[in-house]
Amino acid sequence: MSKERARLRAAREAERERQQAVRARRVARRDRRRALVRRLTPRRRRTGRLLARRSRGERAGIVVLTLAVLALIWTLVPDPALRVLLIVLLLLVLPAIVVIALDRRT
Repeated sequence: MSKERARLRAAREAERERQQAVRARRVARRDRRRALVRRLTPRRRRTGRLLARRSRGERAGIVVLTLAVLALIWTLVPDPALRVLLIVLLLLVLPAIVVIALDRRT
């Protein structure tokens, strides 16, 4: 009777060890897969900040040059309607100018 119980206990322990080994392989495979995905996916940049892709100096340059062009338009253009049209045009074209001038993907 005790030999039978010992044999059954040994079988249960062997089955439990086999299941633990299977689970350990699954966990290791999942961890390797997650590490691979983490390595291959690009890191996200911080979002929600104004012009987050530009450095502080670049942002300051954009603002200063825009204000300088606005001041030039305001002082050199005598017609108020043309003045407003040029200011609106500058503000519409400014993002394209910034991308062309400061884009780092070359």
